[in-house]
Amino acid sequence: MAYAVTVWGVRGSIPTPGALTTRYGGNTSCVSVEQLGAGDGRLVVLDAGTGIRLLGQELVERGSGSLEVDLLLTHTHWDHIQGIPFFAPFASEGNEVRVWGSKQGDVDLDAILRQQMHPVVFPVPLDQLPAELSVEHVEPGEFDIDGFVVEAMRLRHPGNTLGYRLTPTGGGASMAYVTDNELGPGGDYEVGPDWHSELVEFLEGVDVLIHDAMYTPADLEHHRGWGHSSSSEALELATEAGAGQLVLFHHRPEHDDAAMDSLVEAVRAEAEEAGGAVEVMAATEGMQLIL
Repeated sequence: MAYAVTVWGVRGSIPTPGALTTRYGGNTSCVSVEQLGAGDGRLVVLDAGTGIRLLGQELVERGSGSLEVDLLLTHTHWDHIQGIPFFAPFASEGNEVRVWGSKQGDVDLDAILRQQMHPVVFPVPLDQLPAELSVEHVEPGEFDIDGFVVEAMRLRHPGNTLGYRLTPTGGGASMAYVTDNELGPGGDYEVGPDWHSELVEFLEGVDVLIHDAMYTPADLEHHRGWGHSSSSEALELATEAGAGQLVLFHHRPEHDDAAMDSLVEAVRAEAEEAGGAVEVMAATEGMQLIL
């Protein structure tokens, strides 16, 4: 099965609109996965940062009738859910949105989403949205959504954070979305001693790896334990796992377009020095990959 992976938001932590971020984009994390030729209004969305607003506008402009959306949340930090109240398909009856994600401690995912839209902080409560909404809790392991087998794995990041690997049910190219993940030493996370080898196995042979590359190696020295990786660490992981393409993601708010150009140039040079087995690119808003 062929499908399109489209990037709608690339930033970590906070949106960064402005003249200095126009080429890479300033919206927070959101990626869509859409079967090509399906023509049935079904869609998979990875995270719901502010980029999901742009996706919602696109879907409304298509006017393709009722929608069925599977929204996979990695975790519930602001930059991964703050676009939910502005996702236009929520405003139409007949649309169905299934939200998949993990509990945070003892707090259910649906409770967190309702708190985000509590009347003291947002004018429209979640329960008043016209679309049909359901919430499914996810544990590390495998589950099915329409058209894809999804594998989930716990990541090294504060809170209960998941990475996802998607493979078409009938076979085909696979993609992985692993954002907010600390590959190097630092931090106190609830993962086992074999976590790194398990992560490499989880990603083995993946065609496209979208991975946290928030920091340069120099940045990282001042941010160990913050739950993020450097661009060089992301490349090392992609090489070790035998990934085909590495898409650098979750760009640091302080990295403007010029800084991102330098970061990408440096990582591509590292990839060439390592043999050039992995194609490296940085996520930009509007980027689309066909798998």
